[in-house]
Amino acid sequence: MLIVDHARDLAAHEGQLLGRSAWMTVTQEAIDDYARLTGDDHWIHVDVERAAREMPGGKTIAHGLFIISLQPALQREIYQIRARGRGLNYGYDRMRFIAPVPVESRIRLALTLVAAEPHALGTRIVNDAVIELEGSQKPAIATRHIVLIENEPGDNR
Repeated sequence: MLIVDHARDLAAHEGQLLGRSAWMTVTQEAIDDYARLTGDDHWIHVDVERAAREMPGGKTIAHGLFIISLQPALQREIYQIRARGRGLNYGYDRMRFIAPVPVESRIRLALTLVAAEPHALGTRIVNDAVIELEGSQKPAIATRHIVLIENEPGDNR
């Protein structure tokens, strides 16, 4: 894990792979929970019996947005900023759903730092974030993710 004192210190790692998270198994229970929370209960995600008959590979697949929502937890395994204020999701410049994530697949996050730039409130961090799918030549998802890390209160640099 990469540990820096301040978000601005990440600039020394621009253009580098910051690391990969541990593998995480995507369970049917988690998919079902996400479907209940969002109302996205399309059968390809939640109907195990129908998926066994009609889906390639005979399995349900995870929602792409569910997999994206795991990124903050996975990112915490890759880098840490000791002295910081709030972290604000600034958005995505691009997001591609490349390969489906069948139930019981294992995924992990790979982060490459594109930029760590000064912002009026702190540091704007841009990462190329790739959700890797174990055993697949293709990633599940590729994004350019932007987050704003505010300075720690009292740090006006």
